[in-house]
Amino acid sequence: MSWNTCDLCDVNEAAMVAGTLAVLPPPWLSFGQRGRFSGQAATLKVFEDNVMVRNALSLPGNGRVLVIDAGGSTRCAMVGGNLAQLAVTNGWAGIVLDGCVRDSDELDACAIGIRAIGVHPRRSHRHGAGQADAPVMIGAVTIRPGDWVYADRDGVVVSHVRLG
Repeated sequence: MSWNTCDLCDVNEAAMVAGTLAVLPPPWLSFGQRGRFSGQAATLKVFEDNVMVRNALSLPGNGRVLVIDAGGSTRCAMVGGNLAQLAVTNGWAGIVLDGCVRDSDELDACAIGIRAIGVHPRRSHRHGAGQADAPVMIGAVTIRPGDWVYADRDGVVVSHVRLG
């Protein structure tokens, strides 16, 4: 990978002005062995319930990034070590989670990139509520299935088209 998010923003300033390229608002914590990852977005909208997260990560990832709008909840974790390993096994490039993770040491042992807004030791509920494959919002940024997600230590960038 020869890109970085700073250069993507600099080179694509017109796309940022046009609204086809956006930066997800910080703060982002980084987990996993991949400090930099990219891929097309698969999307979930859930709240304190990770059944659909497990279902999505059980499917072939084909190098995609699972973007999870968890409503910014900091009351429980949506992804832990078992789900991160499932993502690796099924070929996901990364996870971007507007919510919390747990099992930090296990996450860091996985060959995947993960961005989350926090860490929480409590697991989520398991009811199966939520929505898959629909536009989601993180901050004021809409992410649609098929958008391109680029993440590194400087941030998370979303584009309607492949960059680089």
